[in-house]
Amino acid sequence: MKGIEIKSGRVYYYGNPAGYVENAAAVLDNLFRCRELECWLDKRGIGHQWKDGVYDRLSSGSPAQTGEFPEPLKSCRIWQLKPEVDVMMKFVSYDELTGRFGEPDPENYSLVYDGQIETNELEDIWTKFNIRYPVGFSGHSLSMSDVIELYDCNGSEFHYVDRYGFKQIGFESQKQYMSMSM
Repeated sequence: MKGIEIKSGRVYYYGNPAGYVENAAAVLDNLFRCRELECWLDKRGIGHQWKDGVYDRLSSGSPAQTGEFPEPLKSCRIWQLKPEVDVMMKFVSYDELTGRFGEPDPENYSLVYDGQIETNELEDIWTKFNIRYPVGFSGHSLSMSDVIELYDCNGSEFHYVDRYGFKQIGFESQKQYMSMSM
């Protein structure tokens, strides 16, 4: 068995799918972060970035079994209302929130997860954050009033967790991105 190799757009570390190559750079799971892998990539001139959830995504589901490269997946952020926010804003439907307080305000939310997971499907994301929390998740089970952000290099889309399903919303805030980079 080879130690490190790239096959069909995936980076394997001692047989484990550690990441994938996208736009001439490797996206790798933090689980495999080590000097050996970094040196191997550097020697080959392959840029790299580390993210949570990449291994879970690559090792689950039918794409890995069929050998097909999975469709490009977006990264995921979970936003939940801050503890000091009016309790009447918490765990309510989108219609109730907008009727009482207006549109969801990013200033009232804090980031409780930022990483990669194995799906872009909102129902599957809801299940994941209620049954088996990913590493790095610091919030409560996903509930009404939470916001799921799916993003990639082309931008973000935000989804309010509603009573039944999800409501796409405009939610971006410059302050959010400034606080995430710190």
